[in-house]
Amino acid sequence: MMVVGPESSSEIVSSSLTVMDSERTNSCAVVVDDEVDHSPCQYLGSGYAGNILATSVPRKTSNSMLVSNLRFRTFRRVLANLREVILGTKLSVLFPAIPLAIAAKIHGFGSAWIFGLSLLGLIPLAERVSFLTEQLAYYTSPTVGGLLNATCGNVTELIIAILALYRQKVDVVKYSLLGSVLSNLLLVLGTSLLCGGLANLNKEQSFNRRQAIVNPLLLLLGLLCHLLPLMFRYGPRARILELSRASSIVMLVAYAAYIFFQLNTRRQLLESQPEEEEGEDEDEAVIGFWSAFFWLAGMTTIIALLSEYVVSTIEAASVSWGISMSFISVILVPIIGNAAEHAGSIMFALKNKLDISLGVALGSATQISMFVVPLCVTVSWIMGGRMDLDLSLLGTGSLASAVIIASLALQDGTSHYLKGLVLCLCYLVISIAFFVQGTPPGESGISNVLGAKADASVSSSSSRSGLAD
Repeated sequence: MMVVGPESSSEIVSSSLTVMDSERTNSCAVVVDDEVDHSPCQYLGSGYAGNILATSVPRKTSNSMLVSNLRFRTFRRVLANLREVILGTKLSVLFPAIPLAIAAKIHGFGSAWIFGLSLLGLIPLAERVSFLTEQLAYYTSPTVGGLLNATCGNVTELIIAILALYRQKVDVVKYSLLGSVLSNLLLVLGTSLLCGGLANLNKEQSFNRRQAIVNPLLLLLGLLCHLLPLMFRYGPRARILELSRASSIVMLVAYAAYIFFQLNTRRQLLESQPEEEEGEDEDEAVIGFWSAFFWLAGMTTIIALLSEYVVSTIEAASVSWGISMSFISVILVPIIGNAAEHAGSIMFALKNKLDISLGVALGSATQISMFVVPLCVTVSWIMGGRMDLDLSLLGTGSLASAVIIASLALQDGTSHYLKGLVLCLCYLVISIAFFVQGTPPGESGISNVLGAKADASVSSSSSRSGLAD
């Protein structure tokens, strides 16, 4: 038996506490659901040394782990938003065109490169803006969600139009908006009916006639507002401008009534029951409200930047490519701007969901014709500009043909591939007409500059010949 003195006993106790301290430090930092679990260290007892070991060291370790877990959750949330917003579409392969367009503008590349890259960058941005608008609509009432979709559905065309108005390029605004209506009525709707008919040869495709007849009525009203200024062409110009402004106010009132009718008065009239039953389980937001809001604000800013590039380089690109501005504005820009809607409409038609395809094509055409066009006339009026509703003889005739043909194709409530083929061929004929026509005389932009230079050269040559004589 060995006798231990007081000093030796205190040394043994302190050494044992040190050993227990090291074991506690290595084994007791257990975090479950952001709370520290001290249960593995209960064997230390309730003495003073045990209290120190159970409270001091584990708390320091758990605080650092909680902070790291918080940062990790925030990082995961950001990555999830990036995955849903940026990589959540097959058009994400076109996102590199955005920094390339900015770099081309900064380093002074050719205008044709800036114009082409900007158009490519606008394709995924337009599709993502529609996606983010739908995400915001999940957190609001049906009325507010419908107004968001109606306002932001064609934000790309609206921004391009306003920037062109600011630069006094009225013809670019008219032709681009006319091309958007023609593209939705003939190309988007035509390819949807064509692809849907070919994919469903053994079954008859049908859609809700009551839904399909509302939009053509508004389009016919818009066509009337474009026809009347054309009839006034041979009168004083001021009368055309006054008539266009008054007609624009009427068109905006009609569109507001259409939105109210669609959201409140007769929603059952504009929706098909099978679509509602199938879509009940799919209405779920994938990102938060504020995330969608900030993403929407950021992408709208980038759209405004790229739209500025498009508007500022369209004339130089027309000269560089040897293509008239009317063809680029009416055909090329709307095709690229409506690429996302085009792809979505075709996908729904392939799945035999024609009501959704018609809602995409006809809804976008109605929105541009009855909302964006008169809004641009009103904005030009406020800016002191002189934009009217006169689309020239070819433009007004093309619009009338598109509205009438599309209305006749949808009057019986059924569809087949031949209807889609006829609509696509009509769009092809109109495209050829604008390509053959070239830039109309009197159009603002580089064409006037080139014409002035040509007139100057002709006058100088004639004066030289007169001196020689």
